[in-house]
Amino acid sequence: MILGMKLPGVTSDRVILGAVLTAIFWLLMSTASSSSSRVVDLELVLAVDSSASVDFAEFNSQIRGLAEAWRNPDLADLIAAGPTGRVAVTVMEWSSDGAQTVVIPWTEIASAADANNLADEIDNLVRHIAGGATSIAAALEFAIDLFADNHFDGFRQVIDVSGDGYNNTGGDLAAIRRHAGAAGITINGLAIENDLQNLSDYYRKHVIVGPAAFVETATDYRSYMLAIKRKLLREIGDVPLS
Repeated sequence: MILGMKLPGVTSDRVILGAVLTAIFWLLMSTASSSSSRVVDLELVLAVDSSASVDFAEFNSQIRGLAEAWRNPDLADLIAAGPTGRVAVTVMEWSSDGAQTVVIPWTEIASAADANNLADEIDNLVRHIAGGATSIAAALEFAIDLFADNHFDGFRQVIDVSGDGYNNTGGDLAAIRRHAGAAGITINGLAIENDLQNLSDYYRKHVIVGPAAFVETATDYRSYMLAIKRKLLREIGDVPLS
């Protein structure tokens, strides 16, 4: 195609975007083949609040909602529509400083069957952290480290953090947020406003970062299921621009 030429019915922006995505795809493919990493559209860390403000019924609501979201066929369709048709996902629990753990290791999702298998794994999770303070800072620092040497190379790296309180312990949240942004990592938030009605504003000002970063709101744990479904659809459906 001649540079600057506009194809009938196709905007120049779409042509440019397609060329950029193609170039990035083959660049990642060549990098991955030399490092034995798997190229995916998205590397996604799902960080689930397990602090003292979350009782066992509320924790189970998070788990059930997350599992049902992955059973949504629209999610599998979005994954299949991506440049590689696959994403990588890991699930972690978090509470106070030093209290974070991976409960589902990095898993490749490339089909509806894979998504349903992940949903079953989430459904069968047993709570690993019961109580503690709310260290969003420590959770994000832990999540950032999970991208290193995970054997995946993604167009995007996203941390999806859910919580029902403010950061009240641990490291410097602002510094960790800046570090994530400088590394090209997007942080999205799901604010569960069962106790704090302005938590979404706090997440917007102090937690999220990166291109197209956003906050989804659940008014309480009963509405979490719909909120996490909307959030995952939006995260996975985002066009990878860089």
